[in-house]
Amino acid sequence: MEKQPSPESIPHTIKPDDDDDDDNSQIEEVRVSVTNRDDPSMPYNTFRVWFLGLALTAATAFTNQFFFLRQGAMSLSLPVCALISLPLGHLLAALLPTRDLHLFKWRFSLNPAPFSIKEHAVIGVMASCGCMNAYAVNVIAMQKFNLDKDKPFMAGLLLVLTTQLLGYGMAGVLRRFLVRPPQMLWPAVLVNVALYRSLHARRIREDKGRMPMMRYFGLLSFAMFIYHWLPGFVFPTLGVLSVFCWIKPTNTVLSQLTGSSGLGLGTISLDWSLISYTQPLTTPLFAQFNILIGVVLMAYVATPVFYYADVWGSKRFPIATPWLYRVNGSIFQAADVHINGTLDEAAYTTLGPVRMPAMMLLSYTIGFAALAATVVHVPLYHGKDLVAMWKATTSMGKEDVHERLMRAYPEVPNWWYTSLFVAMVALSFVTCVVWDYMPWWGLVLSLLFAAVLVLPMGIIQALTNQFLSLNIVTEYIMGYLLPGHPLANATFKTYGFITTSQALSFVSNLKFGHYMKIPPRTMFAAQIWATVLAAGMNVLTAEWLMQRPDMCVAGQPFSCASSRSFSMAAIVWGAIGPARFFGDKDGGMYGAVQWGFVLGAAMPVVFWKAAQRWPKQYWIQYVHWPVIFSVAGTMPPLLPYMYMNGLVIGIFFGYVLRKYQFRWWSRYNYATAAAFDTGVACATMGIFFLFEKQYTMIPAWWGKPEDEVNDHCPLGGANFYAELLPYSS
Repeated sequence: MEKQPSPESIPHTIKPDDDDDDDNSQIEEVRVSVTNRDDPSMPYNTFRVWFLGLALTAATAFTNQFFFLRQGAMSLSLPVCALISLPLGHLLAALLPTRDLHLFKWRFSLNPAPFSIKEHAVIGVMASCGCMNAYAVNVIAMQKFNLDKDKPFMAGLLLVLTTQLLGYGMAGVLRRFLVRPPQMLWPAVLVNVALYRSLHARRIREDKGRMPMMRYFGLLSFAMFIYHWLPGFVFPTLGVLSVFCWIKPTNTVLSQLTGSSGLGLGTISLDWSLISYTQPLTTPLFAQFNILIGVVLMAYVATPVFYYADVWGSKRFPIATPWLYRVNGSIFQAADVHINGTLDEAAYTTLGPVRMPAMMLLSYTIGFAALAATVVHVPLYHGKDLVAMWKATTSMGKEDVHERLMRAYPEVPNWWYTSLFVAMVALSFVTCVVWDYMPWWGLVLSLLFAAVLVLPMGIIQALTNQFLSLNIVTEYIMGYLLPGHPLANATFKTYGFITTSQALSFVSNLKFGHYMKIPPRTMFAAQIWATVLAAGMNVLTAEWLMQRPDMCVAGQPFSCASSRSFSMAAIVWGAIGPARFFGDKDGGMYGAVQWGFVLGAAMPVVFWKAAQRWPKQYWIQYVHWPVIFSVAGTMPPLLPYMYMNGLVIGIFFGYVLRKYQFRWWSRYNYATAAAFDTGVACATMGIFFLFEKQYTMIPAWWGKPEDEVNDHCPLGGANFYAELLPYSS
C-alpha cells in the first residue's frame, strides 16, 4: 500500500480556518464548503478502504444493473453508499486487530487508526464507479434482442471495459486545466464534500454555538425521507400541481400550455426528485439565470409560436413529447421497419415517412447549436486562461491553499495515464474490428471527436454544473457517414459520448480528492480497480439476466425500457438515417434544423463582441450560450415545469438567502442539498422494496388517480385537435 508521509516532513500541514487570503480559497463557494487544513497522517489507503470499497462497488454494480433492466428501475446512489459505509467502517475499526502484518516487502496494519473521513471518501469514490451503469451494456442488449447478432461474452466485456476506461486515460491531460485551477470549482463536487463533512462533522470542527452539522444533516435527511413518501407514493399529484389547467381542463390550448405533460406554465411541483435536475442549491447563480433564459426561449416563446403556427403540420401531434410519429398521427414504431437492423424499404414506404413534433424539432436544432456554441465559446471566453494554465499550475499568480496542501502528496506520473490510454485504444481496435462493431475509422473518428470536445465540455461543467450531452450529434454524424448500420451507429455513439463522460467523471472525482486532501495516486488506483470490477459485474449481471425467456419484452418485469429506447434510437438513426429526416430522401422535410450549427456558432461571437463594445454592461459577460442551448436541448424528455420549479428554489437560495442570510447559507446550503438528496434516495429505495417490488399499490384516489394522469389535465398530452394519439393503427 502507498506509503503515507509524516506530518513533520511537509510544510503547511495544518492551516487554520481564518480569513487570511493566503490560507483560504479565493472562491467563496469553496471557502464555505471545504476546510483549509489537512492532516497527512490521517489514514486513507488501508485494508478497510479496499475491502469495503470493492465490496460496495460489486454490490452497487450488481444492484443497479439488475434494476436498470427491470421495469420500475431504482438505483443505489452515492449518498446511500456513504450512509451504508459509515457504520461498516466504524465496525471494522472496532473489530479488526491492530497489530502490524507483513506481506513480502510491505508492512501494514489492518486497523491503523480510527475510521477517518479520508477512508470514507475513498470508499465513496469506489462505490460511485459501481453506481454508474455501463452505457455499453445497451449495445449488448441491442445486438441480442433487436439485431439477432449475439456476440461472445469476451466481446461484450471488452466493449464495456474499453468504453469505461478510455476516458480515464484522457484525464491525465485534463488535470492541469480542470483540477488544479481553483476557479474550476465543480459545484456538484462541493455537495459531496458537504455530505462527508456533515457525516464527520463532530470530528472536524467546533460548532460554535450553532446546530451541529451532523444533527442538522440527520434531521433534514429524516424529514425529507418521511415527506417523500407523499409525492413518491401516496400523493403523486403533489409533484404536478397544474393549477391553471384546473380552471377548464377540457380546453385543449389551456391544457397544452399549463399541464405538466405540456409546457407546464404555472405548474407547481413539491417533489424534490422532479425539480432537482438543475441541482438548484449548488448550480452558480449566473448559470441558473442562463438556464432560465434557455427554458423561457425554448418552452414559452419558440415552441408555442412554432406549434400554433402549424409549422410542418405540428398541430397533428402533442406539443411536448419525445415520440416520433407517422403522418396519420400514430406513434412511429421503428421495430416495424427493419429486419435485423437493416431497413425494410417496402415497410418504410408503407409506414413512413417519419414526422417529428414541434418541441423535438426545436430540441434537435438547439442540440446542434449547443455543440457549435461550446466549440466557439471556450476559445473566446477562456482561451487566455487555458494558455496561462498550460504555462503554470493555475491562471492565478500563486497557488491557492488547496493546491499548496496537495503538494504534500506525490502526483500521478503522466506515463500512467498514457499507458492506460494506449492499452485501451489497442483493445478498442481489437474489439471493434474482430467482432465487427464498427469500422476502424469509426473508432478513430469517435476518439478524435471526444478528444476535441472533452476540454470545452469540462470547463463548462466545472463552472456551470451543466453537462453537455453528445448523443444527438454522434448519432447524426455516423448516420450520415455509415447509413444502414445501426450497430455501428450505437457503437460510435457509445465511444464518442461515454469517453467524454467517463473522462469528466474521473476528473470530477480527482477534484473531490483535491478538496478532501486524498493523494492523487490513491484516487487513480481506487477508480481504476473499482471501474474494472464494476464493468465485469455489469456484464455478468446483464448476461445472466438475458438468459430469461421474457427478457426485454414490453410489459414483462425485465422490460429493459432504457435499452429498448437506446436500440430504437440506433435503428432510427442507423437504419433509417438522418438523410430521411434532414435531407430530401423519402419525404424528409426538416433540413432547416441543421441551421442550428450556424446559430450556435454565431451567438457566442455576437455577445463576445458586444461585451467588448459595451464593457460597462457587465450582464453581457454572463450570457453563456452553451448553457442556454444545452438546457433547452434537453426538452423533451425533461419538461419545462421541472426546470422552472428548480430555478425558483435555486434563485431563492443562491440570491435571497445568500444575500440576506449569508451566515446560514455559508454553513448549511450544501449540507441541505446533500440531505435532500439522501432523504429522497432512501425513501425511493424503501418504496421500491416494500411496495413496488411486490406490485403493491395504495387504492386510487384524487391524489393518485387510477388513469395515472396525476396533474388532472388529460389533454396536456393531446394534439391540438384534442386527440390522444394511439401507439399504432
